[in-house]
Amino acid sequence: MSGLIALLDDVAGIAKVAASSIDDVAGQAAKAGAKAAGAVIDDAAVTPKYVQGFDAKRELPIVGRIALGSIRNKLLILLPIGLLLSAFAPWMIPPLLMLGGAYLCFEGAEKIWHVLFPHEHTWDHAKHEAGDPAHLEEKKISGAIKTDFILSAEIMTIALAAIPESNIWMEAATLAVVAVGITVAVYGSVALIVKADDVGLFMARDGGVGFVRSLGRGIVKVMPGFMKLLTVVGTAAMLWVGGSIIVHGLKEVGYGWPGQQIYDWANAVAYLVPAAWEGFAKWLATAAMDGVLGLVIGVLIIPLATWVIGPVWDAVFKGRA
Repeated sequence: MSGLIALLDDVAGIAKVAASSIDDVAGQAAKAGAKAAGAVIDDAAVTPKYVQGFDAKRELPIVGRIALGSIRNKLLILLPIGLLLSAFAPWMIPPLLMLGGAYLCFEGAEKIWHVLFPHEHTWDHAKHEAGDPAHLEEKKISGAIKTDFILSAEIMTIALAAIPESNIWMEAATLAVVAVGITVAVYGSVALIVKADDVGLFMARDGGVGFVRSLGRGIVKVMPGFMKLLTVVGTAAMLWVGGSIIVHGLKEVGYGWPGQQIYDWANAVAYLVPAAWEGFAKWLATAAMDGVLGLVIGVLIIPLATWVIGPVWDAVFKGRA
């Protein structure tokens, strides 16, 4: 009997340790997720544009496939790579993130260039957005998952940096919780956004009271403009995030003067507004300067992508898509 009691006591002790570990993981995940909130907002703003132009019945399946790709990005690729790099080659993280930032800058700048010069040849649009709807859907999903990879890499890196130093299993568990929680939050929000017009139509047609029908009609009228605004925000977010990643990466590798200059200019802007608005003004000025830098970098990359990277990619992967 005494042996059984001792065993039960050991089991209870293990259960307490496990419960404590779960609480620690949840707490650390919440803090790490909060640190990555800026990138999460960017991710939510960028994604809805990938479902524009498709039949309403395809919107949720497309969002679901992008979300599944995002989970794979985070759990199967970025989580183990992040842990390995953090443990054995932390010096590689800034350059890799800068490459990702440069890709986001190119994506944002290329979209602006295409709007300003719609007849100009660009590798991304001219060669990769033509074809039947199924082919276009596959290309859009592929492009969304590639963009998500960059944003997810930033999210996971920020989260990893926010986790207190602990053993690798605790870090892995915390990152996994962050990955799943953020993906559900982002793509749940995206699903609500892209289906809001259908909900509004249902309310306008089948609402039981006049207020509900009026609200539904208002949603239907507002959503097209909101989606266009979100496309603009998404493009701006690519440039802002891409530029900020590059500025931060330069600081990490010993070239901190661009970031310091942006910091000084943002402070100068903050001094021009009332004290209550200083924080917002500083953030807005920093984001704007990061975005302008991202746009410049993206425009400089467009010729390289159009005449070098794109043709080489087509030559190597032709027929494999």
